[in-house]
Amino acid sequence: MSKKWIGNLMLLLASMIWGAAFVAQTEAMKYTGPFTFQATRFFLGGLVLLPVIAVMDKRGNPKKPVTKEAKKYQLFAGIICGLILFAACSPQQLGLMLQLPAGKSGFITSLYIILVPIFGLFLGKKLRPWVWLSVALALFGLYMLCGMGGFSLNMGEGLTLICAVAFTFHILFIDHVSPRVDGVRLSCLQFFTCGAISLVIALILEQPGLDSLLRCWLPIAYTGIFSSGVAYTFQIVGQGYTEPTTASLLMSLESVFSAVFGWLLINQALSGWELLGCVLVFAGVLIAQLPERKKLT
Repeated sequence: MSKKWIGNLMLLLASMIWGAAFVAQTEAMKYTGPFTFQATRFFLGGLVLLPVIAVMDKRGNPKKPVTKEAKKYQLFAGIICGLILFAACSPQQLGLMLQLPAGKSGFITSLYIILVPIFGLFLGKKLRPWVWLSVALALFGLYMLCGMGGFSLNMGEGLTLICAVAFTFHILFIDHVSPRVDGVRLSCLQFFTCGAISLVIALILEQPGLDSLLRCWLPIAYTGIFSSGVAYTFQIVGQGYTEPTTASLLMSLESVFSAVFGWLLINQALSGWELLGCVLVFAGVLIAQLPERKKLT
C-alpha cells in the first residue's frame, strides 16, 4: 500500500473517531457536568500526547523549539490556542447537554470550514468565487436543520453556532503561528490550558466527584485518548502523505460520521427535512474546499 493511501486511511479513521466523539460527549452529560467532563477529557488528551512528543524528539524533531525565544513563543501560542479552544468546545458541550442531537451538532460545527475563508477576507486573503455558493447552501441547510419554522435557533443550536465561529478563530490563529511552532506541542499545550480553565469553572459552578467520573469513564477515555491523542496523531501523519484538498475532504466527513453514529449508537434519528439540511450543509462544506484552478501560462 502506498504512503498516499496510508495517509488517506489515517485521515478517514480520524474523521470516524471525531464523529463518534459527539456521541461520547452526549452520553457523558448523563453523569457529570460539562466543565468537569471537559477538564478531565483535555487533561487526559494532553497526557496522551506527552509520549508522542518524546518519541518525535528522540527521532529528531526539526520543529522542536531550542532557543529561549522559540520556547516562549511556543508557550504563548499554546496558551492562546487553549483559550480559543475553551471558547469553542464549551458552547458545543453545553449544546449537547441541552439534548441537541449528536448529528445536528456535528453538521452545525462543520460550518467553520465555510466561515474560515469568509473571516479570512478581513486578513487580506482572497476568497474563491464558489465559496459564496457554499455559504448559500450551508445557510439553507442550517434553516432545514433548525426546523424550518422561520430562521430561529433554539439554545442548543445557537450555542453550537457560536462554537463554529470560535473554531474559525482557532483555525486562523493556528494558521498564523504554525510556521513557528511544533504542532504536537501546540496541541498538547492547548489541551492542558483548556483543561485547566474548565477545571476552575467546574469547581465554581459544578460539584466534581470521583463517583460521577467513574460512571462515565468510557466517554472520557474515548474523547481523551482517541479523539484527542490518537486522532490528532493520525491527522499529523496523514496530512504529510496526502495533498491538502484530499485531506480537507476526508476530515470534513466528521460531520457525516457524527450523524451516523448518533443514529446507530443512541438512536438519534433525524427527520427527513433535517437529513436534507445535513446534505446541503455537507455539500456547502465540500464546495468550500474545491481547489482553485491554476491559470495556464
